[in-house]
Amino acid sequence: MARDGGRARRRGRGELEGQVLGALREAEGPVTAGWVRERLGGDLAYTTVVTILTRLLAKGVVSRERRGRSFRWTPTADVARLAALRMRRLLDAERDRESVLASFVTALPPGDEQVLRALLAIPHTDPGATER
Repeated sequence: MARDGGRARRRGRGELEGQVLGALREAEGPVTAGWVRERLGGDLAYTTVVTILTRLLAKGVVSRERRGRSFRWTPTADVARLAALRMRRLLDAERDRESVLASFVTALPPGDEQVLRALLAIPHTDPGATER
């Protein structure tokens, strides 16, 4: 748990994953879970860090290689990709995708809506196409 004015506050869903991925992206190469733990301030249990890294591995946003008796972890995506994966999972869990997407778009502030419209107008390939 993070500290908020002297008392512990519960992290938001996915916040810790973002922090761990952010720490990995700051590393100059593959690092251990212990390194990540220290980088985040050391208030997390080592097992918590390993659990988060394993979840990130399952999501395909980090890789690991065995060195001796431990693993070295490397990011394969950024925090934006992790957020996009979370959004995709939420959308995939709904039956009426069209209604969910329509509600999402209509709730966007005008600036975000313009960004989305501009992105949709650009022809591009789907980098996640092989994941499906």
